[in-house]
Order: sequence, then structure tokens, then C-alpha cells
Amino acid sequence: MLPDNVLFESNVGAEIRRDLMDKCNLHTILRLPTGIFYAQGVKTNVLFFTRGEKDKGNTKEVWVYDLRANMPQFGKRTVLTREHFAEFEDFFGPNPQGNNTKHHHSRESGNPETARFRAFTREQIAERGDSLDIAWLKDDSATDAQDLPEPALLAQEAMGEPEAAMEELRGILEELGEEETT
Repeated sequence: MLPDNVLFESNVGAEIRRDLMDKCNLHTILRLPTGIFYAQGVKTNVLFFTRGEKDKGNTKEVWVYDLRANMPQFGKRTVLTREHFAEFEDFFGPNPQGNNTKHHHSRESGNPETARFRAFTREQIAERGDSLDIAWLKDDSATDAQDLPEPALLAQEAMGEPEAAMEELRGILEELGEEETT
């Protein structure tokens, strides 16, 4: 689970993302509703990937599932429940490797501009500077700036997030038996 800034941060973040997509098959990104794991206003993602079968070029395409756009504001009044994940679970399928045949069939059905899930090739991601912060849905539920906590509080809460997320990514590389490249 990573905050959005790790998906688009340049320098070391970009290198780690490239390394992840090269050495692993990053097959799915789940964009979670805002503020459910970190502070209010912080956007979080779950990355699903498997160890690659070769040294490079393991990620061919990444499916992005947007569970964030046009969702209610979750908290004490509106609790995020398993039912909110039902469509994602159906889309993802029973295979933990992410090889659901529905993925391939969904290309032909529905409007890609309004569907919650969409595939992006490795080439399309490279054209975006290897940013994995991918959104296409118009979000009518985006939080109004006046509803956010004071900027100083947000800044304090956010200061620890990039380093914590980088540590999580370093842990992933360590699990894969790889060293961080700089």
C-alpha cells in the first residue's frame, strides 16, 4: 500500500518503479478512496505484482482499478465495507496472479472513459515518464479544499509518508533479493 506521491515522484522513486516493472509483473493497481489508511486527504494505492520470470521486461500492461473517483467520503458515518470491493474482486478474479480472463474480454465492452478499470501498456506508462499515478475518470466527488484540515497539519502528516513509502519499496526490493540502484 503506497500513497500517491510514490507513484509519480521523480528521481529515486522513478528508478524504483522502473525496477519494479522490469523485475516483476506489476499487473494491477487499486486506487483506494481518499483518507482511509493515512490522514484525511491522502490518496492511497495497492499494487499487485508477482516475481518476474526473467531479469527484465516482465510488466507488459498494468490494469488500474479506480475505487476513488465518485465515491462517498468514508469515515465514521460512511464506513468502507467489503461490499465496496465487490466489483473489484469480481474483476480481479480468483487467481492471485491477476490472470483473470475477464481482463481481456473487458477491452471490448463498456466505455473506457467511464469504466472503473482500464489497462495501460508498459509503453503508455513509459510515455508518462513511468508515472503510475493514472486517472481518467472525472471525479465529481473530489474533496473541496475548504473541507481539508489546516495546511500545517496536512504538511506535518505528509512529511513522514514519502520516507515510509520508500522504506516499503526498499523492503520489496529486499524480498526480491535485489539491491537499490541509484
